[in-house]
Amino acid sequence: MSPPKGERLRRGWTTGACATAATRAAYTALLTGEFPDPVAIELPKGRRPSFALATEELGDGFARAGIVKDAGDDPDVTHLALVHSTVREGAPGSGVEFRAGPGVGTVTRPGLPVPVGEPAINPAPRRMMRETVAAVAVAHGASGDVIVEIGVRDGERLAEKTWNPRLGIVGGLSILGTTGVVIPYSCSAWIHSIHRGVDVARAMGLDHVAGCTGRTSEEAVQRLHGLPVEAMLDMGDFAGGLLKYVRRHPVPRLTIGGGFAKISKLADGHLDLHSARSQVGLDRLAARAAGCGAEIALEERIRSANTAGEALALAEAAGVPLARAVADAARDAALEAVRGKAAIEVVIVDRAGRVSARSHD
Repeated sequence: MSPPKGERLRRGWTTGACATAATRAAYTALLTGEFPDPVAIELPKGRRPSFALATEELGDGFARAGIVKDAGDDPDVTHLALVHSTVREGAPGSGVEFRAGPGVGTVTRPGLPVPVGEPAINPAPRRMMRETVAAVAVAHGASGDVIVEIGVRDGERLAEKTWNPRLGIVGGLSILGTTGVVIPYSCSAWIHSIHRGVDVARAMGLDHVAGCTGRTSEEAVQRLHGLPVEAMLDMGDFAGGLLKYVRRHPVPRLTIGGGFAKISKLADGHLDLHSARSQVGLDRLAARAAGCGAEIALEERIRSANTAGEALALAEAAGVPLARAVADAARDAALEAVRGKAAIEVVIVDRAGRVSARSHD
């Protein structure tokens, strides 16, 4: 859905940003007896938003603060959900321990960014909360050894509208976000920006551009090829929007970068990589693994894997070059989409920003 003509979509805040702000308020109150309201936090890209508290409670050995998530103009199931953090003192030297409160899920299957048995709080929000705990501890002369319990009101019901149950995240939602900012979903606005990026690169005479699915893959591809910022196209999930435009407005060389799961979708011919509109084909991954020499037992394990990440881990453990096969298949799909109007390379990047595989020339 596009905004009305002439209007800009309003950005919002991730559940991770809300949890971080609630944690800062709760830990401050635990140490001082007073809740800062509004409470300000610093996000990874330097933004410093302030959040109004919706709830606050100071009890025997704990403090709890809640913030209502504002997702801006993004059609997010967690828009207006109450995200709360309960903070208690932890054992000396324990650092920050995370727990799942009501409405936050627990990971029960492998292949996700956090281990089995852990609260479904992704790495970036964990990092933000650890940093804010450390800052509050320094400001008040405390140890920073705390137990942080994150919950979301009505989160278990809201999680039924997500892929969490299918992924083995039980009991509620995941706490998500890389930058803390929600960029509203708008097909036309996003694809328009991709087109304008290609136009700028062509006008500058650049002979190599890159479209990536996210920040991690973008940084990895930019490092790999030493590309200028003008060559980096914020493709997101819209591989088709980029490839079809390049077909009509050619560039000499195009690199597509992304994580294994999204590149697997491209390999299967999907040009919209969003989870709501395309899914990883585990049967095809199993067949690709077989084509790389996987034994029948491994092929069956990949076919029944919980996630693409788990399938890749199984293949890597057996020495089967599944990532390379997927990169090659994705390159073939991209070449078909551009109809030979550009040389294509596909790069698969892991969650740590390392290049897992590159397609053959």
